Amino acid sequence: MSEQPAPADHARQQLEPAAADAVRAYAARTRENADQFAGVLEDIAANGLPSVEECTPWEELREQHLARLARQRSAVA
Repeated sequence: MSEQPAPADHARQQLEPAAADAVRAYAARTRENADQFAGVLEDIAANGLPSVEECTPWEELREQHLARLARQRSAVA
C-alpha cells in the first residue's frame, strides 16, 4: 500500500471504535507472524537449513492445519 496521505479533497470515513480495535488487533497479529517468519529466515541465513530429522513433513502440517480449521468451523456453527 502507498505511504502517501489521502488527497485533501477526499474525506476519509472514520471507523466505529469496535471496528478500529479489530483492525488494530489484526495488524498486531500480522506483525507478530511477520516477526516470527523473519526470525526463522534469519536463523536459516545464520545457521543453514535444518536437518531432515528436525523438520515436520508438509503432509503432517497440512493435516494439523485442516484439523484446526475444522475445529474453528464447528465452534462457529
